[in-house]
Amino acid sequence: MLDDVEAVVLVGGKGTRLRPLTLSAPKPMLPTAGVPFLAHLLSRIQAAGVRRVVLGTSYLAETFSEHFGDGAALGLEIEYVVEDQPLGTGGGIRNVAKYLTTDDVLVFNGDVLCGTDLGAVVDTHRRTRADVTLHLVRVLDPRAYGCVPTDEHGQVLDFLEKTEDPPTDQINAGCYVFRRSVIESIPEGRPVSVERETFPGLLAARPGVGARRHRLLAGHGHARRPRARLGRPGPRRRAVGRAARPGR
Repeated sequence: MLDDVEAVVLVGGKGTRLRPLTLSAPKPMLPTAGVPFLAHLLSRIQAAGVRRVVLGTSYLAETFSEHFGDGAALGLEIEYVVEDQPLGTGGGIRNVAKYLTTDDVLVFNGDVLCGTDLGAVVDTHRRTRADVTLHLVRVLDPRAYGCVPTDEHGQVLDFLEKTEDPPTDQINAGCYVFRRSVIESIPEGRPVSVERETFPGLLAARPGVGARRHRLLAGHGHARRPRARLGRPGPRRRAVGRAARPGR
């Protein structure tokens, strides 16, 4: 049970690549197997034992609250936080910081769904005392993505942009565990990318007096199903996520 963990889901994007479908509904609210895509993610979060979710909204923000209400129908307590201006992934996470109460926080991109064992990812995060833990998946053709190499202990080594000769088939699955103190350290009130600013900054940090080295770990929970992501059809969308490495 993860009743001592809260979840943040980032759902503020405009989904421009899916227009005209997203002219009337945000991308995470597009119907998928009869219900909004986001409903599948929220169900997985609830099944893992998380009870409180904060949605970081922006585009057509009222659509989410009108559909999900207070979350009781899903067995959740849902809080809605609206971005007045686009803040990116890192800025969106920082924007909800004052609504969080737990020390460890699961963070999800609202347009990605994969069969992540959330309990295993949180267990890895706590056992290794990481600052941030990322769930990675393997893809058949990593050239279409930025990739995330790790060492034999799961320590993240770098965040690489797309390349024709990627050193690993591991990519970011859009599922993280953050220490709340790390969220509170993200700059406030401006756009921030976790992939291009927050995570590389943690890797580059060196311990000062009384400080410890930041640890950025790859979670090795079991991915029981392929990773799904809402987006424009094409080769990038045809890449199939394989199982992440088993926990150690």
